[in-house]
Amino acid sequence: MTQNSRRKLYRFGAFEADEQTGELRKQGRRLAVQGQPLQVLLMLLERPGELVTRTEIQQALWPDGTFVDFDHGLNTAINKIREALGDSAANPQFVETLAKRGYRFIASVEVKGQEQAAAPGSIATQPASPEPGFAQSLFTQPEETPAAPHTVVRSLLLLLQVMYLCFYVESLARLKNIEHLVSEAVSQYFWVVALVIVTAAAGIPIRLYLVSGAAFRPPGLRKNFLKLFPAIFLLDLLWALAPFLLVNKIGFGLAFGSTAALLYAPFAQRSLILMATAPTSRS
Repeated sequence: MTQNSRRKLYRFGAFEADEQTGELRKQGRRLAVQGQPLQVLLMLLERPGELVTRTEIQQALWPDGTFVDFDHGLNTAINKIREALGDSAANPQFVETLAKRGYRFIASVEVKGQEQAAAPGSIATQPASPEPGFAQSLFTQPEETPAAPHTVVRSLLLLLQVMYLCFYVESLARLKNIEHLVSEAVSQYFWVVALVIVTAAAGIPIRLYLVSGAAFRPPGLRKNFLKLFPAIFLLDLLWALAPFLLVNKIGFGLAFGSTAALLYAPFAQRSLILMATAPTSRS
């Protein structure tokens, strides 16, 4: 029985690579990448997260008997791929170089197969397109962030971390005042005070890590932040209530308004991290 001809579409971020037509598109717009650069990209997309060695690429695209400067040709192809994707070798978001060994595609890839000319008697199956999850629809995705000067983005990110550090240190320094305030409103005030201590103790090292990230932009900042984000998000939502600890001084209205503004802070922080680590941001 004749096998079905299957057309593969590789989707990653805002990009889509069509194996059949040999096209790379960004949000539907075709990019000028074809020939060997596109073939190399397809090899990487076929095995995301895995090392594709230089030898494998040479055997596939520059077989024995082809008289060509392989190293120069492969380096040129990789540079064209990175240029099209807005990627960089120093801070890769898509194509990672493993020195003297090969390359690895490090972003998540969605593979969508579409049946073409199914043979008689065969059963054609159309894979379901996964619906975007709740988090994907709620939070800004990497491809949705605008390009921005790194200096501005990192300064805003740094100011956010300093703000949270001030919250933590001030609250720990005034625990007696907090205990007195909470005891007037809640009978089981001990648990509220304990929550303040525990979350502040957890938040301080996280903020110091993000301060160093804003200052030095280490290569793993985005990956590590996205892993920690669920915990950081919950922590930030809890500390959005911090203005109510000062309600006796600033009044209920200002405390409520400040809390409403702070509820946006974790969303802004996530976007700033993505912008700060995006290779297309302008310095």
